[in-house]
Amino acid sequence: MANNIRSLDAKACLLGVIGKDKNGETLVSGLKKRGIDTRGVFIEPRRFTTVKTRILAGHQQVVRVDWEHRHALSDSLNQRIIKFIRKNIRDFDAVIIEDYGKGVVNKELLEELTPLTRKYKKIINVDPKEEHFQYYRDVTSITPNRKELENAVRNLKIKDMTNTFKINTDKLFTDKDIELAAREVLEYLGLDSILVTLGENGMKLFDNRDNSVHIPTVAQEVFDVSGAGDTVISAFTLGLCAGASKLEAAHIANYAAGIVVGKVGTATANRAELLERLG
Repeated sequence: MANNIRSLDAKACLLGVIGKDKNGETLVSGLKKRGIDTRGVFIEPRRFTTVKTRILAGHQQVVRVDWEHRHALSDSLNQRIIKFIRKNIRDFDAVIIEDYGKGVVNKELLEELTPLTRKYKKIINVDPKEEHFQYYRDVTSITPNRKELENAVRNLKIKDMTNTFKINTDKLFTDKDIELAAREVLEYLGLDSILVTLGENGMKLFDNRDNSVHIPTVAQEVFDVSGAGDTVISAFTLGLCAGASKLEAAHIANYAAGIVVGKVGTATANRAELLERLG
C-alpha cells in the first residue's frame, strides 16, 4: 500500500510491526530506498516478519503461502503505536488501514484512532478484514470485495443482537443483493461511503446520501490480481486528499487497478501510467 502511494508521487508513512530478523531489516531497507517514512515501524522480538510466497503458473497465481505470527500485540506495544499516532496525526492528510488480520489492527487501536481522525478532520479509509467489520464504525470509507462484504454481513448478523440486518441471504448473487448488503453495512457502521470491488465487473460506489454508481472495469488485460485491492484504496484515498469527489476518486482507483492487474506480481501504477490512461 505504501509503495502504491509513493508510485503516485505522494508521501507515505508506514505504521506496522516487524520481527527482529533479517527479513525485517530487508523490508525497512527497501522501504527507505523508496522514500517511505519508517518511523512508525515497530520491532516485536516475539514475532517474526511476515513473508508471503506466491507460486505462479504462467502468469497466474496458483497459491500463496504466508509465514507469519498472528497473535495479539502486547499492551505496551499497542500503546506505543497509539502514542505515535497521537503525536503525528496532524501531519497526515489521511489514514489508510490495511487490515490483514495479523494482530496489529485491533479493537483498542481503532477505538482510539477513529475519533482522533474525526477530531482533526482526517480521511480514514479501511481495506477490511471481514471478521473485524464491527471495529470500523465511523470511518470514512471501506473497500471490500464481494466475498468480504458477503462474509461481513454474515458475521455482523451473528454478533448483532438487535436484528438490525434485513438481508436474508448469505450469498450476494445479484446487484440487488450487493446493494442491500452495502446499504445495511453503511448504515450500521455510520460510514460516508462503501466502494465494493467486483473483479471483472468493475466496482460499485454507495454513499450515505442513497447514491449508488456502477463503474465498469477498464482493465485491458488481466495477468495477476495480486495487490489490486491495495491499489484501489491507495488511489481512492489520494483522490479524496486531492479534492476529488468520491465518484471521481473511485474512477481514478478503477483506472489504477486496471493498470496493475495487467502486470505480473504485486505491481503498482505510477503517476505517468495513470495520467496516460485517464487521457
